[in-house]
Amino acid sequence: MTRMASRAHRSAVRTVDRTVKGRGGEIPIREYLPQDARDGAVPLLWIHGGGWMNGGLDQKESHAVAKAIAGTGRPVRTVDYRLAPALRWREIGGSSRLVLQPSENRYPAAPDDVLSVIVDWAASGAGRLFVGGASAGANLAVTAAVALRQETGVQPCGLALVYGGFHATLPPIPESVSSRLTGIAGKIAFTPASYDRMTLNYVGDEGLFPRAFPTGADLAGLPATLVMDADRDSLRASGARFASELRAAGSAVDYAIVENTWHGFLSHPHGRGFRRGTRAMSQWLDAHDLST
Repeated sequence: MTRMASRAHRSAVRTVDRTVKGRGGEIPIREYLPQDARDGAVPLLWIHGGGWMNGGLDQKESHAVAKAIAGTGRPVRTVDYRLAPALRWREIGGSSRLVLQPSENRYPAAPDDVLSVIVDWAASGAGRLFVGGASAGANLAVTAAVALRQETGVQPCGLALVYGGFHATLPPIPESVSSRLTGIAGKIAFTPASYDRMTLNYVGDEGLFPRAFPTGADLAGLPATLVMDADRDSLRASGARFASELRAAGSAVDYAIVENTWHGFLSHPHGRGFRRGTRAMSQWLDAHDLST
């Protein structure tokens, strides 16, 4: 489809909630079925963010995005993957320390759920499939794609990744990005310390970081990828580096920045950033329908 077609096509969308069997039990999913599905529009699995510990099917970053993309005539599926426990603190020696609560829902629970949903979709005869996500969901999209290739030799048609956290430790934030972290953007921006606490809470064991945050050789052979960052977001440091790592591994990468937005803009469906971001993603998917 042309770029103009993705803007003009708007379809009514029906949703269906059901579950998929996974390694850890039943996984809730939601299907977004456009009334006027376009021929050749490859379905999208969309994965919400939330620091690996928040969110669900009704989260705006999940529901609103999926509905917007499905409204262009493309079937979408979302997944309610298992969440790591919330961050907990304990006062030790006059300072607050992160306490890792016992939980079976840390890595690899979430990517296992995503992988199970992909495999279920493929088994249903869906054929080709895009995988995408925002923030923690962008990381899960990559982790699941790597696992899918290793376990089945199959790849998604493409990856659509928005303001993702792709590294166990936040890469150095360049001055061109830090200078944009003012006002609201500065108040909600991840610091290296807050990001480290979040990734450790998700994984629970630093020894698992190389598997939970694939880089280097693990990225070889991944499909065409859209990496989209928020303009005023410290995670641009991770997104930009990951785009470079993908190119070095041989993947075709389109890197885009949505101007004057901060982390989480896909959680605000009435905002300009949401409209720009979903439009750009839809156009990228349309272009890659033809090339897959």
